[in-house]
Amino acid sequence: MSRRSSRGAVALPKVIEKRHCAPYGRVSTDEQTNREYNSLDAQRDACQAFVASQHAEGWVLVQDRYEDAGFSGGTLDRPALRRLLADIEAGLIDVVVVYKIDRLSRSLIDFVRLVEVFDRHGVTFVSVTQSFNTTTSMGRLTLNIVLSFAQFERELIGERIRDKFTASRMSGIWMGGKSPLGYDVHHRKLVVDQSEAALVRRIFEGFAKSGSGTMLVQTLRAEGATTKSGRTIDKDDIYRLLNNRTYVGEVTHKGNVYPGEHQPIVSRQLWDRVDGLLVESPRARANKNRAQSPALLRGLIFGADGRALSPTHTRRRGKLYR
Repeated sequence: MSRRSSRGAVALPKVIEKRHCAPYGRVSTDEQTNREYNSLDAQRDACQAFVASQHAEGWVLVQDRYEDAGFSGGTLDRPALRRLLADIEAGLIDVVVVYKIDRLSRSLIDFVRLVEVFDRHGVTFVSVTQSFNTTTSMGRLTLNIVLSFAQFERELIGERIRDKFTASRMSGIWMGGKSPLGYDVHHRKLVVDQSEAALVRRIFEGFAKSGSGTMLVQTLRAEGATTKSGRTIDKDDIYRLLNNRTYVGEVTHKGNVYPGEHQPIVSRQLWDRVDGLLVESPRARANKNRAQSPALLRGLIFGADGRALSPTHTRRRGKLYR
């Protein structure tokens, strides 16, 4: 029966205002392997269950999903998070619900920025597994303390990753990236591609003989040599290749050289010969080449980019025209 006031009027039921709730979930690449605690499904179910428990308070789920898979908590540049913030700006969301606060951000500075956006638009932030209320000063203090530890954990993980990378390089392990000409990657290891390796040795031997990248690139282009991507080989490609210690079976890290676990393509003797030529100045090498060539201006004329101009010639009826 409806209650009546002292004057006999029927009391109206309390009107509960709807609060639109948006669960947000995130997993980084490494965390996706731990399905029990960090999967997007588990986060979504926990957030939806929490919102359902607050149905009496007018909490309702929004239709859209805000989930980022394979994104670090150390950055705000995430597609779903950008959509979430845009909908907050548009006044479509009243409550942001997360499984844990580090799902939203692991950076204290970034989180403060997010809280400022929430406050500006009257949005409440809720963590399902942690009791936080961002509308009180004590809640902010507690939240900042916890977030400081989350940021510390992120920095600690970064240090561990860097240490692991350094240890792997010291062990000669290939750590990914674009495979150089002469190698293919199989099961995260460099394996010699014999057809490309022949071109690599051709380049090293050609430079050891001529000492000139300009002459060598002209010869290689005439032979139809290309890079691994199929582009016509140029002088920069030549010098990058000649300075790559991968070809002698080594790896480098922060200026240090370590033995690699992959097979070398060129011998140590050939590498040392080429390396000895490379430490010599280009002008000195050009002078030597000019002394051995009838092109009198070789090594004396340089272009605007600082590179030496190269002579060319043609033959007609057995006569050489330079």
